[in-house]
Amino acid sequence: MLAIDPLLLALVAATFLIAGMVKGVIGMGLPTVSLALLTATVGLPSAMALLLAPTIVTNVWQALVGGYLTAILRRLWVFLLASVVTVWLGVTILARVEVRWLSALLGVLIAFYALSGLLRLEIGRVVSRGRHAEAVNGGLTGLLTGMTGSSVFPGVAYLQALDLPRDMLIQAMGVLFVVTTTALGLAMGGQRLLSAELVGLSLAAVVPALVGMQLGQRLRRRLSEATFRRVFLSGLLAMGGYLLLRSLLG
Repeated sequence: MLAIDPLLLALVAATFLIAGMVKGVIGMGLPTVSLALLTATVGLPSAMALLLAPTIVTNVWQALVGGYLTAILRRLWVFLLASVVTVWLGVTILARVEVRWLSALLGVLIAFYALSGLLRLEIGRVVSRGRHAEAVNGGLTGLLTGMTGSSVFPGVAYLQALDLPRDMLIQAMGVLFVVTTTALGLAMGGQRLLSAELVGLSLAAVVPALVGMQLGQRLRRRLSEATFRRVFLSGLLAMGGYLLLRSLLG
């Protein structure tokens, strides 16, 4: 069980403040940043538990507002349903496999996501091909979410490849993050991977996440989003590499 002490509280608050700022500037990145920072300190299962409430709360508004919710559900219901169903399988694996291998997998996913952004690799054009691309990408997104807590691959790449209007894409990503994270919380509870302490700390982390988002939205007006995105992706690449090496050498 994770010991709750002032140092941990400060770490969680700082992590979600930073992750919230990133989301405030570029509109995404809170789960990825918080996972990368927390997995290196408290371990993968605890990191996944801590991101639940901040991720859901900061994405609910994004998922509901925009005017495209009905169209998103009609177009992507197979993708979303597949992602929710396979989260449970991923969490079952999380509960039974040595965690360091899943931490290494998370490192690979984060590093790959960062590299694809820095090098402008059009991976979405690859994952969106095939007759059953919607179900396959949804299933793989849910599986990896359950195993690592990250929904970015191939979920975000698949959504980006659909050439949705910008506002609809942002809302669709919000819907994806809300449904997969909600399923993740329910599945982790079913596998007894959540404790009252972790749930309480996750709820408390909502406050610094929202404060960080407000700060990020203010910074957006003063910073070049392209420059910030490069710095953000470079930091993720370094953290993903660190998680991978730490898991393999540990």
